[in-house]
Amino acid sequence: MTEQKDYTVKLTDTNWDEEIHKESGLVVVDVWAPWCAPCRVIGPVVNELARDYSSRVKIGKLNADENIKASQLRVTGIPTILFLKNGKEVDRLIGAAPKEHLIAKIEYHLVSEGYHGQA
Repeated sequence: MTEQKDYTVKLTDTNWDEEIHKESGLVVVDVWAPWCAPCRVIGPVVNELARDYSSRVKIGKLNADENIKASQLRVTGIPTILFLKNGKEVDRLIGAAPKEHLIAKIEYHLVSEGYHGQA
């Protein structure tokens, strides 16, 4: 079995400011942990979205066990999907949402930015 390429950005306490606050467009962050079964279910979906939206949205993953940033963001349950614009949270989903729901959220926030169309 071949390993699937990871299209997401690995986010950490160290690179958060560089990757998030300097980004002017939409950023989607999957806050997860390796032991979390729903996180393992939604992980491949998040990776597909990172591939499909690579030219319009930065999509990253933040390991809640390894980074205190998760608690600073007031993440109390995982998986949590954060939607950020200009470094500020504009939306969040808690729990493993279906791919179609994630696409709808991404599209909504892209349209509100002035981008149109699906990936």
